[in-house]
Amino acid sequence: MSIDPRELRTCLGRFATGVTVITCAGEDTRHGATVNAFTAVSLDPPLVLVSLDRRTRISAYLPGMPFTVNVLHETQHDVALHFAGRPMDREPEWTPDGTALCGVVATLTCSPWRNYDGGDHVLFLGKVEELHHTTGEPLLFYGGAFRRLGPKEEAIPWLASGDHPELSWFSPTEDAQRSRT
Repeated sequence: MSIDPRELRTCLGRFATGVTVITCAGEDTRHGATVNAFTAVSLDPPLVLVSLDRRTRISAYLPGMPFTVNVLHETQHDVALHFAGRPMDREPEWTPDGTALCGVVATLTCSPWRNYDGGDHVLFLGKVEELHHTTGEPLLFYGGAFRRLGPKEEAIPWLASGDHPELSWFSPTEDAQRSRT
């Protein structure tokens, strides 16, 4: 069975994501690309993953280079479009060191960890060396369009589940016994 790439893209678009711009600094220039294929990988060591289309310019610059993940603020549609190939009238504002964007809700500055073949993409793992975040709301992408967060749910979703960091499906005694086997 063959999967139609357009149908796959539409199906994957049913998963809401944040919108990031991945940036890196070359010798004379800064580079960036809008990316929604970003995820946490590990807390110890602190690793994140970015998936970049092989055809993008930044995928040629990133191997072996430090990079920054910039999580865009809900008002930064223009910045997302700028780094997706539709330049703004004015250059986006950069931090004084030139490695991150201003006005974002979070930045994760990473050293290169590993690169992996991902078909028509390259998977870049980075070790988080520095991070900053604010209380602002992120820009979201869903169904081919930018979105904003809705009202916050009152219930805490993981409180009664095995996904809660402090709880488990097993008692501490059972967890200890399972880890020995």
